Amino acid sequence: MSEAATPAAAPSAKPRAGSPRKVGVVILLYFVTFGIYGLYWYYVTHDELKRETGEGLGGGIALLLAFLVGIVMPFITANEVGNMYARAGHEKPVSAVTGLWVIPGILIIIGPFIWIAKVQGALNRYWEGQA
Repeated sequence: MSEAATPAAAPSAKPRAGSPRKVGVVILLYFVTFGIYGLYWYYVTHDELKRETGEGLGGGIALLLAFLVGIVMPFITANEVGNMYARAGHEKPVSAVTGLWVIPGILIIIGPFIWIAKVQGALNRYWEGQA
């Protein structure tokens, strides 16, 4: 008796380098930790972007910039997320201009929340493979 050959597994798509995060949890942790989670978020997000695309700042440089010139990070982060979409052949849902929701968007109080929702939402869609 011969055993039936086991079919080869179908090739799967490359696993994503990042993990989706709930927007509300990101906002809550940012406030509860008095901004420390924001530094962690920049590190992890840029590390994931670098692993996914092979380009960009990476986690360490992003963290350093967040400490030294944090005001530029909303622009850089949104731009890198948009570029990740472009490299994958999709339309950019966010760009450096999205950073304007933080600065001067802070003046309308909800601006930074809109920025987080836009950037983290775009990341979530990409990591879930819906990009």
